[in-house]
Amino acid sequence: MQIIDADGHVAENPSLAIEAMKRWPHRVTASADGKPRLVIEGRNYPEDSGPGAGCPPEHGISKASDINCRSVEGVLGDADRDHINTMVLYPSLGLCAPSLEDPEFAAGFARLYNQWIADFCAPAGGRLRGVAVTPIEHGQVAVDVMREAEDLGLVATLVPPALKTRNLDHPDLDPFYAAAVELDMPLGIHGAPGIHLPKIGVDRFTNYIQVHCISFPFDQMTAMTAMVSGGVFDRHPGLRVAFLEAGVGWVPFFIDRLHEHFEKRGDWIERGWKRDPQEYVQAGNIFVTCEPEEPILPGVIDVLGDDFIMFASDYPHWDGGWPESTKHLRTRPDISEDARTKIASLNAQRFYGLN
Repeated sequence: MQIIDADGHVAENPSLAIEAMKRWPHRVTASADGKPRLVIEGRNYPEDSGPGAGCPPEHGISKASDINCRSVEGVLGDADRDHINTMVLYPSLGLCAPSLEDPEFAAGFARLYNQWIADFCAPAGGRLRGVAVTPIEHGQVAVDVMREAEDLGLVATLVPPALKTRNLDHPDLDPFYAAAVELDMPLGIHGAPGIHLPKIGVDRFTNYIQVHCISFPFDQMTAMTAMVSGGVFDRHPGLRVAFLEAGVGWVPFFIDRLHEHFEKRGDWIERGWKRDPQEYVQAGNIFVTCEPEEPILPGVIDVLGDDFIMFASDYPHWDGGWPESTKHLRTRPDISEDARTKIASLNAQRFYGLN
């Protein structure tokens, strides 16, 4: 069985940080507290204390024995141990890109990261596929950087769940979405606590584990609400968006909740809410990733079908299941072989446009 990891991560080796510090010595420095993190524009990445605390940087990577995530050869060897054929690699440090405040620096950092991840993946013979970052807070340059990323062969562009003063349905973002459709560039909605993105509920907690419990699902519900009820898919019907790292169990509940509001008060949305939320799933606008051990997975398939669910490992982060992240997908008896094949590879091939 072919398996595509639709949301793995690269653990950027020191070469990226060293180059960033060399190019922008007044904006990017090593942390003075001895922790393995950077200080960028005067902020810790990650910030592991205070409201909405992120993961302590010394604990971010899985403690599984023999994990080897800092080189192409190591990642491919780890993929082989977990029966993964292709890995789509989202950033780790690079998740900071949407939060950078100076427009010129933000664009420069995004371009540096995109070239770095393209070069990292190049020797892997197509088994490692990189995801771009872009300075989405800063207007036209975000489109320019995304176009350049497509030329580099990157297979998706990272978008945060919300911007600092805008939600993802803001009309200022329409040129960005139009360009994504033109480029056939899917968007991956991916946040993380502690990287100075908007705090959605997590500011009530300072313990990272409590933050982690709610940050990803709250982020994705916020993003889905904006894009569905805000008419993004109506204005850009060719747009493909994946809502990542929150599992799949929340999706039937939340699609049904959106359905109720569409049915009863959809006309209260200022710009007009055109279609029932489930139609965007059926139309191929909405994808999600699952953790294959989720007990609710067969129920999700029964309610919403199996054409929008993709497997994800979260490799090599602490909460991933490597080297057995694919075990349940390969062996659980309560999903059909057709659904298993779609979740394992076919849906990700379609979403990312992989050959």
